[in-house]
This record gives sequence, C-alpha cells and structure tokens, in this order.
Amino acid sequence: MTNLAMVDAARASSGEALLDVRDLRTYFHTDDGVVGAVDGVSFTVQPGKTLGIVGESGCGKSVTNLTIMGLYPKTALVSGQALFRGEDLLKATPKRLREVRGAEIAMIFQDPMTSLNPVHRIGDQLVEAVVLHKDVTHSQARGRALEAMNEVGIPQAARRLDDYPHQFSGGMRQRVMIAMALINNPSVLIADEPTTALDVTTQAQILALMANLQQEYGTAIVMITHDLGVVAEIADDIVVMYAGRVVEYGGVDELFERPQHPYTWGLLGSLPRLGTEVERLEQIPGQPPSLLLPPWGCRFNTRCPYAFGRCRQQDPRLMPSGGSNEHLQACFLDEDTKAAEAAKTLAAAVA
Repeated sequence: MTNLAMVDAARASSGEALLDVRDLRTYFHTDDGVVGAVDGVSFTVQPGKTLGIVGESGCGKSVTNLTIMGLYPKTALVSGQALFRGEDLLKATPKRLREVRGAEIAMIFQDPMTSLNPVHRIGDQLVEAVVLHKDVTHSQARGRALEAMNEVGIPQAARRLDDYPHQFSGGMRQRVMIAMALINNPSVLIADEPTTALDVTTQAQILALMANLQQEYGTAIVMITHDLGVVAEIADDIVVMYAGRVVEYGGVDELFERPQHPYTWGLLGSLPRLGTEVERLEQIPGQPPSLLLPPWGCRFNTRCPYAFGRCRQQDPRLMPSGGSNEHLQACFLDEDTKAAEAAKTLAAAVA
C-alpha cells in the first residue's frame, strides 16, 4: 500500500480532516541541480487538534508549510494536493491565496524581529492584518488589535500599540506575532519554531498561551520544531521528517511509547534528561544527506546503525506499525527488533 493510501486509512479512522496534504513535492532548481526539498509528504490536521512536525534543520519541515501557504518561488516545481476544507490550495489563484492567508490559515514565523516591519508601529501592523480581510473601519480594526494584544497577555496593551518592534523583548514580539496570526480567528495556525530564540521560561509561557487560545477558539495548530520535548507537551499527532520525507507518523502517546524508526530513536536519545550527569548529549552520527543527490534506498541508511543490504537498495514506504493504521513507519527492520529497540529507547528516556 502506498504512503498516501496509508494516510487515507489513518484519516478514515480519525474523522474528516480540516487540512489534508497528499503526496506533496517541492523541488527547487539550483546552479548545482534540482533539490527535492519535499518529496512525497502526506498528513492530515483535524479541527481543534495539534500536529507536530519534527526533524533536523533542512529536513523539509518549513518548506512543506510554506508550500501549503503558496509562499515559494515561481521557479519551484510543486505537485500533490493541499486540501483545505476540500479546496486544493496548490491550484488556487494568487488572489484566493491572499484571501486564505491570514484569515483562514495563519502562520507564525521563526524570527519575530524580521517578520515585523521595524519602521511601522505595532498597532498599525495589527490593524492592517484586520482591514485586509474584514470590512471594518479603522477604529473597529484598532479595537480588535487592542483585544488581540490583551488576549496574548501583553501588559499596558493600549499604550504599547503605538510602540515599535524594537521596543519589545523577544518574548513580547513573539506574543505580537501570535496576536497578529490569531487576530482574524483562523481555522489553522502554522507555528514555525515559535520558541527557538526564547529562554525556557518564556518558551513555556508561549506554549501555554497557544494551548489556551486553541482551547478557547478551537484552532487547529501545525507546530514545526526540532524539539521533541515541545511536541510531547502540546501535540496530538506527530510527523517525523528526514531528508524531505516522512519516516514516522502517529499519535503522540503511541509514538513516544512505541517509536518504530531508528531516526526517531536517535531524536529521543538526544533529549536532555533531568537527574543525569553527562558531559555531552548523545547525538545521531553523521550528517543529513544532500538533497541534490540523496542516497539510494532508505535516506537514513548512511547514518543508521541497523542498516542492512535491503536498506541500501530499496526505498521503504510508510506502513502500519503492528497492524495499526494510526501509527505508520518507513523501516525494513523486523517487528521484534523494533519492539526491543523502542523499549530500550523508552527506558533510557525515563531513566
């Protein structure tokens, strides 16, 4: 059964999807050749739920979601489907995409300092986000901007509407970005590494804020991160990506309790743990492959300690884990080995 059929089966068991990404491919032309940044990615997002997309830098997480939003160069080669309420966004006109972005699907980008215009006041930027999509007066839009600032916990919001981005701390700028993303009550919020540059206390505050707002408004969230600890806290489902492909996909509890792919084991093994004294964290040996010339077979085989002949010759597809269509993995290892290694990984994580 193909990757897409597997995801279809998972969707059928969990209800109709709000966002349904099918066999998404995004290739870029470069001076050195064609880069397959996203190569056959499929997943679904349910209303009011959180999907975590994890993996190392360069694995295709951000490009996947920028493609869904229509934010890619005209020279890129894009195929597949990105169905939002049944409408394929990959076939939408630029005008329709502008209508969707910010109103129905919103995005929080990695660096709020570069995402906010440094020469415009915060209030003016929030007002613009409203008037682009709503038929309201400037006064009404400013009132909504003030509400959004209060909702995300910015103190003295009425006064701070007239401040510039450089007058806010990193955590406050990120709150402004969340306010801007949620100001029109979108159905889907894509958060691209929203806590990367923040200290751990502020990270926890931002994650709690997003969870509270999701509970209040029923927004579906796609959380892009390299940090499994973040998705363990807030996600309902997890997509693990490596070298432009999905290598494991399942519910958060199932994936953490029974991880089935060696790459997932490596990510879990690299998490810091309280109460342990180590000079350095464990790491996955080697480097991710070049997407100009990815290796034959499984793309993880050059770094995988369990790789054997078949891994270097055939391309593994997502298959049910233990007969469950809700937990998919792309690995040729036998079930007994996977079960033993998953148990070992889990034991080390809780030690």
